[in-house]
Order: sequence, then structure tokens, then C-alpha cells
Amino acid sequence: MDYPGNLFVVAAPSGAGKSSLVKALRELDSQVQPSVSHTTRPPRGQEKHGREYFFVSEAEFDQMVLADAFVEWAHVHGRRYGTSKKMIEERITHGADVILEIDYQGALQIKRIFTNAVLVFILPPSWEELRSRLQNRGEDAPEVIELRMKNAAEEMAKAPEFDFVIINELFERALFDLKAIVHAQRLKYSAQRRARADTFQALRIA
Repeated sequence: MDYPGNLFVVAAPSGAGKSSLVKALRELDSQVQPSVSHTTRPPRGQEKHGREYFFVSEAEFDQMVLADAFVEWAHVHGRRYGTSKKMIEERITHGADVILEIDYQGALQIKRIFTNAVLVFILPPSWEELRSRLQNRGEDAPEVIELRMKNAAEEMAKAPEFDFVIINELFERALFDLKAIVHAQRLKYSAQRRARADTFQALRIA
């Protein structure tokens, strides 16, 4: 189905800067809305229920899986994450642009259901920089960092299956690239035809 709104799906290995880029994009572009995922992991830092994630118990997550409430869900670093199909459909049906931050497994699952979804993969400039960013966050124990580095190899191997790839070496440049992807989608014929129907009609363009 060709929904009025766009669905952008951003994935990256932990520490590549995905969340910071999406947050900065949303601050610059009010038309881009988040779709808040459900997770069984506990909140970190200043995270709040319903803002960054819906923090739920394992039992609550199980109930949602059984009810087929997720468009995708996956195990990531020992926790489960899921994206509500209803939340996405409601927003893009009403013309909103929705952006998701999820792992590559979820991104590929979503592409099979929402075939017009735009998949964006964020890469770090090097292995050394990725490790440095994980260490500088000060959130994870050394063994957790090693697990994230190991998982990153598997995750980055999936980059060829995405529509766009951004290398987050310089944050400002990476943000410009992400904005360019969003803007380009809005300039596609079908999107312009919906947004500027009066102009197309006046110009006698079908």
C-alpha cells in the first residue's frame, strides 16, 4: 500500500551514533515523528516510559507477541524489542513521516511488511572509533562492550541490504546526509503529487 506518509527505518551497531542523529533530525524537522518501541530492558539514565521506549515486563511482551501486535520484534543484547504495527499505520496513513530506530533484524522485517519503507544504515568510520565511543559512554561493563563489538560485525555485514548508508565520522556531515535522504523522499513524484495536488491539476498532469 502506498501510504501518504513516509516510513524511515534507521539501524546501526551500538555506538555508531544512530540515536543522536535521529534526535537531531527530529529537532530540525517537526514533520518527522518517532514510533516508540517496546522493550524488556530497564530504562537508562533520564529515559522515560513512553518517550524513548515503552518499558514492559517479559510477560507483557509475551502477550503482545501472542496478539500479533508487533510488526517486528527481536532479541538484542539479551533483551527484547518490538515495534507496534498499529502505531506506525495510524501515523503514516494520516500523512506523517515516521522514523524508527531499530536493529537490522527488525529493519528487514519491516521492509517485508511496509515495502515502501526507506532503510538507512549508520556506520562508524572505524573499529577503533566504535570501541572508543562505547567506552566513552560509560554505561557498559567491559564484557558488555566486547559483546557489542562482536555483534557489530554481524550487524554491519547486513548494510548491503539497506537503501542508504551513512558513515558517521563527522556528526554534522552525517546529519546533513540523513536530512538529504528525508528530503529526497518528499520530492518523489508520488509524494509531490499528494502534497501539491492543486498544482498538478492546474498543470494538467495526471
